[in-house]
Parts: sequence; structure tokens; C-alpha cells
Amino acid sequence: MSKINEISTPPPAHDFSKLEQILNRYPREEASLIMILQDIQDEYRYLPCDVLIETAKALNLPKSTVFSVGTFYKAFSLQPMGRHNIKVCMGTACHVRGAVMVLEAFQRELGLEHTGTTEDLEFTLETVNCVGACGMAPVVVIDEKYHGEVQPDRVKKMIKKGGK
Repeated sequence: MSKINEISTPPPAHDFSKLEQILNRYPREEASLIMILQDIQDEYRYLPCDVLIETAKALNLPKSTVFSVGTFYKAFSLQPMGRHNIKVCMGTACHVRGAVMVLEAFQRELGLEHTGTTEDLEFTLETVNCVGACGMAPVVVIDEKYHGEVQPDRVKKMIKKGGK
């Protein structure tokens, strides 16, 4: 028997029952696509390709339409995101008040060379241009909670608390 005959199609990587629950919340039409993608992102913590393909089928849309919407908006990610999302503001006020040192402290503590997601999928570290809280600079947002006047020596404690 040749090796080619031994290769089988892998099972789907994701639980599609969750997708079905999401789809059932909305009319199955293109106008619902962004809301569906938001719910998929919330459920899976990113937009898995196999889930997007099933979404396209369910909405009777070309895969290209679903993928282009999923890649157009910065709020969506095609890569797995951590359970905790850390955003370091790099806007002018934050930059001037030490955001680069805060970012470097997060990178050291999380073992990341740049921004990205830790191997254990616990944390995703990102930089953002501005979070609109310049008076509290430098600002870090962890799981939608704003932390102002962050200093590098507070980073380890912030990670241990998971942003709480």
C-alpha cells in the first residue's frame, strides 16, 4: 500500500455546534456577517479558517467575501489569541511617558520577542496607536480594563493578576 492511500482527511479542528448556535442568532444573510464574525471571534478567540468556510456555506456567500471581511477589520484575527489580551498604547503621550519600556517589560515577562501570543495561549500582547486616555499615560488595556500610569516594575504583578 502506498503512503498516499494511508493519508486520511483530518477531522474538523473546531466544534461546529458552537458555530451553529451563533448562526441561529441571526438571519442567514450577508447583512449579518459582521455580527456573526464578532460572535465567532468571542467564542473561539479568533476566526478559525474551517469555521469561516462553514460560515460562508451557511450564509450562501463566497468564501472570499467572508475572508475579506474577516481580514479587513483589525478587531478580527485569523491567528489564535490568548485568553488575556494586553494592549500597550504607543500614542504620543504614552510614548513620551515610557510606553516603550512598559512594552519591553511585558515582552520580557511573557517571553515574547515582539508582540504576539504566548505558546500556552494565555496572553496576547499587542501595541495600539491610541486608546484615548492620554491623561493616564502610559496606558495598558488588559481585557478591556484600563490601567494608567503603568511603570515597568508593575508589569509582573499585572500579568500574575491576569489584568484584574
